Amino acid sequence: MQIHSYFYFPLPPSHLGINRDCCCWCSSLQKLILSIAAVTWSFSCLSRKYELQQLLDEFWSVVIPHSHSIFLHTAFIDLLVNLSSNYIILSFCLFSNEFYFRHVSGSGSSRRTLEFGRTHVVRPKGKHQATIVWLHGLGDNGSSWSQLLESLPLPNIKWICPTAPTRPVAIFGGFPCTAWFDVAEISGDAPSDLEGLDASAAHVANLLSTEPPNIKLGIGGFSMGAATALYSATCHVLGHYGNGNIYPINLSAIVSLSGWLPCSRTLKNQIERSCDATGRAASLPLFLCHGKGDDVVAYEHGERSAMALSSAGFPNLIFRSYNGLGHYTVPEETDEVCRWLTANLGLEGFRLN
Repeated sequence: MQIHSYFYFPLPPSHLGINRDCCCWCSSLQKLILSIAAVTWSFSCLSRKYELQQLLDEFWSVVIPHSHSIFLHTAFIDLLVNLSSNYIILSFCLFSNEFYFRHVSGSGSSRRTLEFGRTHVVRPKGKHQATIVWLHGLGDNGSSWSQLLESLPLPNIKWICPTAPTRPVAIFGGFPCTAWFDVAEISGDAPSDLEGLDASAAHVANLLSTEPPNIKLGIGGFSMGAATALYSATCHVLGHYGNGNIYPINLSAIVSLSGWLPCSRTLKNQIERSCDATGRAASLPLFLCHGKGDDVVAYEHGERSAMALSSAGFPNLIFRSYNGLGHYTVPEETDEVCRWLTANLGLEGFRLN
């Protein structure tokens, strides 16, 4: 059974009560987790959200009398490993986090100052001709992609792989993970977290701002990282971020793998109001790829994003689809990315084994 298109677990439906005896709260916790999982399993989490909330409130009423520290949440995760399977733990965490902050920390509604994680750099093995910032997907980090990018036959590209801030994410019920912006629904038509998008686009622009003037600059990414790359492309074309501040980087290439275009509904009208934006859109090459078997960011979102960009005035756009490809990348896709980057950035020394 699919849970928010991310997590699966094989529990049959059953409903267990909770024992309020303080001496047996570990057992009660285990029963409650199973109960939450059962509700999630049989009603796909959404149609009985109120019942799920009651179960979670009951959980915290047992937990709080035994808690004097905010670090209790981390301790529970360790405990849960011994009580149930990882699938149940993840399902529980996704839907309990907002209640944890409401009952224990009291900070669920406040916006924190977000800090970006570690940046990984892959140096060019040959003549440095281009620098590309590559953005990972939701919950990932820059290290995992830096290893793949280092193996590509593109010796003239410097890759910069930053790590997104850890923040509460609405699509996970407020559970914190690395994310370039907050997202409640994966869709170009869904409300966008402009503050988060602007912060991440500005961080990427800052990483590119110190590159030598003769180096071509690009942004690419996977999933949420791809969405951030496409948003950065619109900032470049419009000449400013969503908040009105000037966008300082001249981009030469954008790559989007399994992503979507945020703020797609207003893009066309914004570009058409500016001759400069129209000219920049016409000259910016974009390469979008999407698997038809993607069950996280549906293929339709990638296809609609490509259509929205084309309609908004991006003629130098290629959209590639892959039959059977899910929410991951394959050598066929990365080979096409290598060829496209070589052609559009005028790179030397490209070779495929």
